[in-house]
Amino acid sequence: MDAQGRGRAENIDPADQWVLNPTTGDYELRLSPSAGQSAVPGPRRSAPRKGGRGRPAPGGERPRRDERDEHREVPGQRRRRVREPEAATGGRRKQRPKKSKGKKVLMWTGGTLAFLLVAGCAGGYLYYQHLNDNITSIDADGASTGGFSKDRAINILVMGTDKRSGNGNKGYGDEGSVGHADTTILLHVSKDRTNATALSIPRDMITDIPDCPTKQDDGSTKVIPGTQNVRFNESLGQNDRTPSCTMRTVTKITGITPDHFMVADFNAVKTLSSAVGGVDVCLAKDIDDPKSHLKLPKGKHTIEGEEALAFVRTRHTVGQGGDLSRIQLQQQFLSSLMRKLSSGDTLTNPKKMIELAEAGTKALTVDSEIDDIMKLKDLGMELGKLDMKNLTFTTVPVKDNPAEKIPITVVLDPPKSDPLFAMMRNDESLTEVKKKEKKEKAAVAARLKGPKADPSEVRVEIYNGSEKTGAAQATLTWLQNNEGVLKSSQLGNAPSDLKKTTLEYAPDQADQARRLADIMGLPAAALKPGKSEKNAQGLPAMKLTLGGDFKGAGVPITGPSKAPEGIQKVEADKTVCAK
Repeated sequence: MDAQGRGRAENIDPADQWVLNPTTGDYELRLSPSAGQSAVPGPRRSAPRKGGRGRPAPGGERPRRDERDEHREVPGQRRRRVREPEAATGGRRKQRPKKSKGKKVLMWTGGTLAFLLVAGCAGGYLYYQHLNDNITSIDADGASTGGFSKDRAINILVMGTDKRSGNGNKGYGDEGSVGHADTTILLHVSKDRTNATALSIPRDMITDIPDCPTKQDDGSTKVIPGTQNVRFNESLGQNDRTPSCTMRTVTKITGITPDHFMVADFNAVKTLSSAVGGVDVCLAKDIDDPKSHLKLPKGKHTIEGEEALAFVRTRHTVGQGGDLSRIQLQQQFLSSLMRKLSSGDTLTNPKKMIELAEAGTKALTVDSEIDDIMKLKDLGMELGKLDMKNLTFTTVPVKDNPAEKIPITVVLDPPKSDPLFAMMRNDESLTEVKKKEKKEKAAVAARLKGPKADPSEVRVEIYNGSEKTGAAQATLTWLQNNEGVLKSSQLGNAPSDLKKTTLEYAPDQADQARRLADIMGLPAAALKPGKSEKNAQGLPAMKLTLGGDFKGAGVPITGPSKAPEGIQKVEADKTVCAK
C-alpha cells in the first residue's frame, strides 16, 4: 500500500505528513510508521537501494543512463548518490488544529520551487525518493557562496543551454553545440524578501572569462584557462567549462557571488509550460519566424510544449531581430509563467502539482548544495515569501561593440551597468515596496540627519576588513592629510572580512559619525549605533571597519538608490504585448 492508500486506510490526511516545526517555523516531512510497519510503507515495495539510481533493482533491469537522462546533458554533470532519509521516529504526535484551505495554499505561494515541492505531500517516502532520483547535480567548484542563508539576500544563477539533447529537440539550437549559456538570468532576492530583480545577461556580450578550477570525475581538480574578449555564452560548455565557470564569470562582471545555480535545457520550457496547462502571452503584431518555427497572429494566446519553446527562441521577427529582443520575449514568458504558477487554478490542482514536481526535478540540473528535495524545499519556501508584484526583470545595459564595423556583438555600457550592479549588490529594489519598508528605510536614513562635529573632533579607529592590502593605512593617510581628521588611527586587519563597510559609534558620538559619513560618502545603513572603544590615549573612539564595498581612499561608498535612466524593465505582475 502506498502512502496515499495508507492515509485513506488509517484516516490520515497525506497532506498532514508535512508538519510545522514550532522551533524553525518551517514545514517538515514527518513519516511516522504505524505499529507493525517498517519506515518504508507498503509490503510489496522494495526499499530504494543505497547508491540509488545507478544500480538495477532486484528482478529487473534499469534503463541505461543515455535512455533515461538524455534530455538534460550539461557539461560536467555527474550523478549524485541518492541519500537515504533518516528513519522517522515512532510514536503518535498531537493533532494540529486544521487550517483553512486558503491558508494551506498561501503557505506555498511565491517561488516556483515551492510549487514543485508541495506535491511531495501526497506521495510520502516513496515519492520523496522518486523525486530525489530525478535530480542531477554538478559541483559548484568553490564559485558559490556555499549556499543560501535565511538571514541575507539570495542570488541564484539560472542558465538555459542550447544543447540539442532530448526527444524532439534536433531542430533547435546549434547542431553539435557543447551546450553554451544560451539564456542566463541572475535572480537576486532581497534580504527582507520584499522584492527581487531578475537580471538577464546577453549571450552575445563580449567579456573576459576567468580561469576556472573544475572538479573532474576522478575527484581531481583541473584549471580551465580563461579567455579574453569572447562571447559570454562561451562561459558554459566551451573547453569543457561547467556551470561553476559561468558563476565565476557573472561574479567578475557584476561583483555578485551567486549562492546556487540551476541549469535547464529545451525540455524544461516544454514540460513546465504543459504542466501548468499553458502560458498566456500577448503579441502586438503577427509573428512568422521560419527559424524558430513560430507562427502566431496578433493578439493573446495560450502556448505550451513545442510552441512555448519556439516562442522563447524567436528573435528574427520581433523588435530589432536580435538577442536583446529575444530576451524581452523570454522575460514576458517567464513573468506569465510565474503568474500561472501562483494562481489558484495551479495550487489547488493536485494533478498539475504532481506534473510540476516531475517536470521541475527532471528538467533542472542544480549545484550539489541543493541536490536534495528537502534542501530545495527550504530554498523554495524562502523564495515563496516574495510578493511577485515586486519582482522586476531587467537586462544588463549594453551597447554595440565599437570594434565591429557591422555590429553583431555587444559590450557593457558602464554608465548604466555600474549603477545597476551597485543597486543589486546593495540590495536596492527596482520596484516600489510596501510603506512599512519605506518607513524602515527612512528611519535608517535619519541617522545622517542632525548636527555634524568638526573634522578635528572626529575620533576614529580604522580596521581593514576589505581583503584589499593597505586599505586601512591608505584611508588613515587620506583622512589626516586631506580631511583634517587628525584624531584617527589604524589598527590593521579586522578579526574577519566584511562585505560592507560599517561605522560603530556610541550615542554621544552621533555628530562625529555623521561628519565621518559625510566625508567618506558612507550610506546610512553603514552607521551602526552601539558602543565606542578606547584608543591608545584611553579616549573613546568610533570603530570604522572597511568592507568589500571599499573602492579606495577618498572614493564614496554610497551606492545609487535609483535605477539609471533608460534601462529595460519588465514587472512580473504586468502583461506586456511583444512588438
